[in-house]
Amino acid sequence: MATWPKVLLERGADYNSCFGCGKDNPIGLKLAFQWDGKTARAEFTPAAAYQGWPGLVHGGIMACLLDEGMGYAALFDTGHCLTAKMQIKLKRPAIVGELLVITSSVKRKTRKLIETTAAVTLKDGTVVAEGTGTHFVVNSVEQEKIARKIRNPNLEARNTP
Repeated sequence: MATWPKVLLERGADYNSCFGCGKDNPIGLKLAFQWDGKTARAEFTPAAAYQGWPGLVHGGIMACLLDEGMGYAALFDTGHCLTAKMQIKLKRPAIVGELLVITSSVKRKTRKLIETTAAVTLKDGTVVAEGTGTHFVVNSVEQEKIARKIRNPNLEARNTP
C-alpha cells in the first residue's frame, strides 16, 4: 500500500468556500486530497444530506467527487486548471455512511490541456464510479484575469441577448 504524504496548497481565504474541498463551506464535502507524486487521494463518508433516493448517495455528488479528484490530480501535477469536459460511469449505488475513497491521476498532458482519470471505490477496492476528464491549463495571467472578474464582475460587461 502506498504511503500518502500530506500536501497542502497555498489557498486564499475565499478558496475555503469551494463546495468540494472548502473547509469553511457548511454544506460542502470538505475533501482533503493528498498527493504521492502520481496519484491524488481523498476519503469521504457521505451523510444523509447528500442522498438522492433514501440511503443512496445522489449521482450529482458522485460526479462532484470525480470532478474534484481529477481537478486535484491536474493541480498537483501541473497547476491551476478548469474542467472542460468530464465523462462518468456510475457502476453501483453508493450507500450513505459508507466510506468512499477517491483516487485520480493525470494520463496525458499538453501545454494547454490535461487529461485525467478518477475512481471512487469502497474501502475494499470495489469500484463505485469512474470518470475521465479534460482540463484547460490556466496560466498565471489567466488566473489574474479570472480573479479580477470575480472581484468586480462589472469590469468586462458581457454582450447578452
